[in-house]
Amino acid sequence: MPFIEENDLLELHKDIDKSQIINERLLNQIRIKNKQLKKHKIQRNVLVVLMGFFIIVALSLGALAAGWSMSNRYDEQNTNVLVSIDSLDAIKSRMDTLKSKNHNLSLVNEFYLAKEFLGKEKIYSVQVKSFVDNNILLASKALTNSLFVKTNPFYSYSLGNFETLSEAQKFRNQLVDLGFGDAFVASYQNGKRLQIEPSN
Repeated sequence: MPFIEENDLLELHKDIDKSQIINERLLNQIRIKNKQLKKHKIQRNVLVVLMGFFIIVALSLGALAAGWSMSNRYDEQNTNVLVSIDSLDAIKSRMDTLKSKNHNLSLVNEFYLAKEFLGKEKIYSVQVKSFVDNNILLASKALTNSLFVKTNPFYSYSLGNFETLSEAQKFRNQLVDLGFGDAFVASYQNGKRLQIEPSN
């Protein structure tokens, strides 16, 4: 097992704290984006209703204009059509912008939902160390790429969250190349270790 200098450990703690702050900010941004998504959906629905109302009003004005004289009707219809086309183009442009924002917010929402889904599914992680005490500050529950789990009578520290065993085994091989010869792959579900997986 490689030896970690105290300065390196302190730097690792600082990096973990920074990552935790960034993760919390990202979660806050996701919540804000979800609220904005709901707001944009409501705005989009209101715009559709307003556009339908505007079209009805434009058609009504066109019908009223039909009762006037031929020359006045011709001039007013051209004016109404130009106003309607300009207004429809503005509404269409606004709807396109809202669709684009809706798509971007959907991607953020899908990321958040995928993170929750991973918590319920079986995942694989590479255990690099075990400790007798749980006062080790190496792991933070806010970090999504590490696990700090109680495995009686020890506390195990694992890196990476992988959907497949082969991905975790590849990552383990990289850690072994870096000097973590004791690293091994274990499967987890709902924050608990299921079993130690075979090495490839």
